Amino acid sequence: MDDASIGSFLELLRFPSISTQPEHRGDVGACAQWVQARFQTMGLEAELCPTPGHPVVLARNAHRPGRRTVLIYGHYDVQPADPIEMWEHPPFEPRIRDGVVTARGATDNKGQFFAHMLGIEAALREKGELPINLIFLVEGEEEVGSPSLVPFLEANRERLLCDVIAISDTGMVARGHPTFSYGLRGLTALEVRVTGPATDLHSGIYGGAVANPAAVLARLLASLHDADYRVTVPGFYERVRPIEGWERETWAALPMNEAAIRELTGVPQLDGEAGYNALERIWARPTAEINGMGSGYQGPGSKTVLPAHAFAKLTFRLVPDQDPIEVQDKVIAHLRAKCPPSVRLEIERGHSGAPYLVDPREGFGSAAARALKKTFGGREPALVREGGSVPIVADFKRILGVDTLLLGLALPDCRIHAPNENFPLENLEYGMRLNMVLLEEIAAA
Repeated sequence: MDDASIGSFLELLRFPSISTQPEHRGDVGACAQWVQARFQTMGLEAELCPTPGHPVVLARNAHRPGRRTVLIYGHYDVQPADPIEMWEHPPFEPRIRDGVVTARGATDNKGQFFAHMLGIEAALREKGELPINLIFLVEGEEEVGSPSLVPFLEANRERLLCDVIAISDTGMVARGHPTFSYGLRGLTALEVRVTGPATDLHSGIYGGAVANPAAVLARLLASLHDADYRVTVPGFYERVRPIEGWERETWAALPMNEAAIRELTGVPQLDGEAGYNALERIWARPTAEINGMGSGYQGPGSKTVLPAHAFAKLTFRLVPDQDPIEVQDKVIAHLRAKCPPSVRLEIERGHSGAPYLVDPREGFGSAAARALKKTFGGREPALVREGGSVPIVADFKRILGVDTLLLGLALPDCRIHAPNENFPLENLEYGMRLNMVLLEEIAAA
């Protein structure tokens, strides 16, 4: 990896392109302009496409009949850097130590999509052209749910038609271990609010006669699971696709075992749905999670109130073949059935994304597996599913009608969405080489 490439990467990381914070709108736009200009210096045609939110950057080479068309996706927006005091240095002043770059966005997703840019640049420099027709799409709203991207895809469907999509926005099972993520969990979100009295009440004067919204909410949330951590919502598991035998065998041989997960998370022991190990729970089983909750007095000491309301934010990770809206409906019906008439229950529907699954042993999946093996010195790639969600992948399938190859470069300890996010320079180089080999393999497939 030459100094100029590393310097460009650090320059990209200096943009505080935080899409969720209005005060950084100018920084997000400046980052998009930088990405567009970088594509142009590589010799690609690049344009900045406005949306109701942040712009999409599109780049392409000269398309020729008879060649495969590959769309590469990435996002230049990043998560907020809070809590700032937990960073070893300012989050948008990247530092390199022992070959590892630390900065917000280093892994998610600037390092990963920039590695593909470097691969394209190297191929153009060495051979003068690419073996495929390229479409490179980099958006600026992934960290806020990509609200502008689906309308953009629908409006530009014809010019975005391709044979396959490649994304590096997922993880590796271990350092130096190539990883092909062939599945993603879906996601659906709800916010629940329980309201009792018109205002906070004195708990001595009214306690025992007026229902406590915090206690009611606690019972509602507890009703989502049984003692074996199975979700108790009626019909929740109706569409869940069973784990296949070859998957269990493959995952059991991976270096990412329960001991490694326990060490990474810092918990005393792992826990979850009975009858499944940790990887099976994370990759192939649905969950109901409480992401946040609040009620009543939060300050120091005590304040003897009966709170007027309580709220909780919920998400449900879904697996093939669950439908997000159908799951929302079932959860809402469950909570309403459990809620007593002594309080008012309000439920707000949040964002959703469908689960995704592709066979990694066929078609372009086998081409990706060959590319990973060649890039990583002949090592067989790990075939995994992801516990997280990349909702746009299901939208790509629905709108463009093609599958996505998820070829992650993120290490388990990369600290995405957390202080001291990091990305090793060796993975930047792996990603560059992977891009070059992948496009050759797809061209020959």
